[in-house]
Amino acid sequence: MAKGPKRPKPAGLPTSEQILRFIQDSPGAIGKREIAKHFGLHGADKIALKALLKDMTDEGLVDMASGRSFHKHGGLPRVTVLRVAAVEGDAVWAVPDRWEGSGPAPRLRVMEKGRKGALGVGDRILARTEERGTGHVAHPMKKLEAGGETIIGVLVTDTGPGGKPTTWLRPADKRARFDFAVADIGDAAIGDLVRAELSGRGPATKAKVVDRIGDPFAPRSLSMIAIARHEIPDVFAAETIEEADRAARLPLTPEGREDLRDLPIVAIDPADARDHDDAVWAIPDEDAANKGGFRAIVAIADVSYYVRADGALDREARRRGNSVYFPDQVVPMLPETLSAGVCSLKAGQDRAAMACHLVVDRHGKVTSWRFARALVRLRANIAYERAQAAYDADTPDEGWDADVLPSLKNLWGCWGLLAKARDARAPLDLDLPERQVILDERGSIAEIRVRERLDAHRLIEDYMIAANVAAAKALEAKKSPVMYRIHEPPGREKLVSLKDYLETFERSFALGQVITPAVFNRLIDGFSDDDRLPEIMQAILRSQTQAYYGPANAGHFGLALGSYAHFTSPIRRYADLIVHRALVDAYRLEVPGRPKDLPARTGLGEADAKGLSRIGEAISALERRAMEAERETIDRYVAAYLATRTGEIVAARITGVQPFGFFATVDGLGGDGLVPVSTLGSERFFYDEAARTLDSEHGRVSYGIGQRLDLRLMEANPISGALRFELPDAPEGGFRGRPLHRDGVKKAGKHMVGKRGRPANIRHKGKRR
Repeated sequence: MAKGPKRPKPAGLPTSEQILRFIQDSPGAIGKREIAKHFGLHGADKIALKALLKDMTDEGLVDMASGRSFHKHGGLPRVTVLRVAAVEGDAVWAVPDRWEGSGPAPRLRVMEKGRKGALGVGDRILARTEERGTGHVAHPMKKLEAGGETIIGVLVTDTGPGGKPTTWLRPADKRARFDFAVADIGDAAIGDLVRAELSGRGPATKAKVVDRIGDPFAPRSLSMIAIARHEIPDVFAAETIEEADRAARLPLTPEGREDLRDLPIVAIDPADARDHDDAVWAIPDEDAANKGGFRAIVAIADVSYYVRADGALDREARRRGNSVYFPDQVVPMLPETLSAGVCSLKAGQDRAAMACHLVVDRHGKVTSWRFARALVRLRANIAYERAQAAYDADTPDEGWDADVLPSLKNLWGCWGLLAKARDARAPLDLDLPERQVILDERGSIAEIRVRERLDAHRLIEDYMIAANVAAAKALEAKKSPVMYRIHEPPGREKLVSLKDYLETFERSFALGQVITPAVFNRLIDGFSDDDRLPEIMQAILRSQTQAYYGPANAGHFGLALGSYAHFTSPIRRYADLIVHRALVDAYRLEVPGRPKDLPARTGLGEADAKGLSRIGEAISALERRAMEAERETIDRYVAAYLATRTGEIVAARITGVQPFGFFATVDGLGGDGLVPVSTLGSERFFYDEAARTLDSEHGRVSYGIGQRLDLRLMEANPISGALRFELPDAPEGGFRGRPLHRDGVKKAGKHMVGKRGRPANIRHKGKRR
């Protein structure tokens, strides 16, 4: 529903910005009374303040907490109820007992007063919250009635003492070290995925099932664990479905759009693509001033035409932030009526698109761009492998129209220029393998393999990057708000860690040099013929910052670009939808017509334009949640695939080393499992923090990142995705691994570890720690 005009602000009333600043700077709960008192408001001004606070709430600037107190939208109330989620050493961490903000609930460090250790997991506290740095801390005010910690897990059973069966809850989090005895399973059954509440402490902790989620081992259901654990919304409300159905019936005509249906535009996607956001077309430029250049179009699904600001669809899309892709299903950002229906660019069907027109010169530089709403009818939806094979063989697929293969050739010709410009720009070139889980018709695992990387993938990637850059620059040209995709350069601390690591390979890394992606590329080139290259690329990846969304441009370090935004995937990313709406506003691309039962405007709107910072924070957190859920699910499928091979010897590679053991992955499959130091034999081991190695006391054995060795698979847990390995044998005195990249044993910076994995007494510069 469209909002009415803003009320005029009386002269004595503070501005929205002043009220927000007061709320953020105040140590306690802030209500209308406290705001009026602070700004000295009386009589009619108090009535006007009430109206202003309502406007601020409607615009999404503030939220109202219990007790009618206000706090910044999407943030934490100044005083709220928290639940202790973890105790890590001396650090106590809590989360809001109830969280209705966008994005995952924040995690707060609890600043305990008095006796340490008074708080345990599951305890509830009333606390005053405070922003500190990039996070929050909590100052407890009082401890509340005990509440149980909720945990996601699967019910299992075994035979206890006396032959009596015992039911256990096996946590879905691979970091959990114990199963929990179940006091009450309710109406759940063994094998069910459940949500349970924990009570008690230590060995006396019991689990009570409060919700049966389903059977995670049914075909195509293993992703259910990640969906439940990360609280990913996977069911659309009736209101949202109804609005999607109404939106799908919107008329689609050439009015207000360029008619591009005669162009042989094609979409090139993964063979298992569930939605089609983008399609491309290119042709040699006939303009004599651009000899050897090309004209290209990147056509993107016009989602903003169907999903309009302030509607139920928009609110749900923002709450989800992105689609989440699992091997067995996709949790879409938008209902399938749109995501797999009228928004998806499908061959032979008229579709609404946002067209990015590009002019590319013979050096691969994009010299001009233009955005327009368009009507397209794709010639073909082509899998990457089929597009590559057709281009290589110069032979069309059966059923293709006559102009599809020539269109592919033009796309490759233009891409050759774009690739030339990319090489000159020298973006970060990390070619890391991507695992792909293949399911058979019954939903069982048929194969796990590394996804092949073809020129066809690079071609689409470069067209999308060109369009994303054009979108950012087009908005900048109009001084319009931009939701940038930001990737900042690595920080000094991570670069120092990388430098220390490279020294173990006898490679130098100058911290004083200007750090550009090309610096890392030269480093990668130096290991091009070395079997340790994957470890070097992983170390470089760990040194990078995490990309995020926001309105303050800081460039994209990895792509070596000064301005970058996400424009090309609005079906599955809310950030792209924001960019589309901003382009509609900036270039007056509204289409004629005013639907009666949907929000009128397809642009961004004033409130969202001013709130890009908080929107960016929320969708960045949701992106991280999706990535973690997807990664965990792949690990669970790998564990399920390996579960029938326990006891077997597998070829593995060490991926990480800690004082308590080392982690390894199965060659060609992935997964991550621990080899506990307690299984390495009777000899003591030193942990070399700089080299990231475990070295035996007498220097006979060394285990370090990148080392390849055979391991025995002892456990594969599909519930958590955890693997556990041991060395094939355990002779007295330890084992000799394959020699590492250095001779001798480095003594500096080592931690001695006993045979049971506990750190021994360590002396550093004469001090016992």
